[in-house]
Amino acid sequence: MVTEMDKREKIMEIIRRLHKEYGEAKTTLKFNSPFELLVAVVLSAQCTDDRVNRITPVLFRRFPGPREMAEASAEEVENLVHSCSFYRNKARNIQSAAKMIVEKYGGKVPDNMEDLVKLPGVARKTANVILYNAFGKNEGIAVDTHVKRLVQRLGICDSKNPAKIEKRLMEIVPRKYWGPLTYLLIEHGRKVCRARKPGCPTCVLRDICPSRSS
Repeated sequence: MVTEMDKREKIMEIIRRLHKEYGEAKTTLKFNSPFELLVAVVLSAQCTDDRVNRITPVLFRRFPGPREMAEASAEEVENLVHSCSFYRNKARNIQSAAKMIVEKYGGKVPDNMEDLVKLPGVARKTANVILYNAFGKNEGIAVDTHVKRLVQRLGICDSKNPAKIEKRLMEIVPRKYWGPLTYLLIEHGRKVCRARKPGCPTCVLRDICPSRSS
């Protein structure tokens, strides 16, 4: 029977190995301010970071802050982000969030979970990304498709619900590793433990993974 201590020791071993493999992993989205990160994360939903990074330089030159974004025409914002999936809805959320930031938060992106999730287009996962990468705060663990897939394959959590996965990881992972864990798993998911064809023969976690293939 796998005990709680076994799970804690296993996840720490996973973190140690992945850190050795990938170093200080963080988001690959490019940004120069909390507001730019917020916009980039909203755009990244069901869209690759690479595509978002091609969109945002022009977008941020045109609208460098929340006030400029809030005052922009909806048509112009949509035109600048049109190559992103669900661009109309994302453009609307970005502008609505910008207006709220200006009107309610003095033009500054909130640095706490309670206020961040009030912004249009920002759910808990997005807030976790912003808090860790823009403010250096570990308030939770962002669970994306890579994190979800890897914790299941590694036998850490069998739930498919992101909220339950996050809760479970927060129970067994020391707080200081909450932020880094997300990006270590994402890096490994992109490069080795891929969805369709995992690279088990070259995986640094092969010997402790119950889902490894021969």
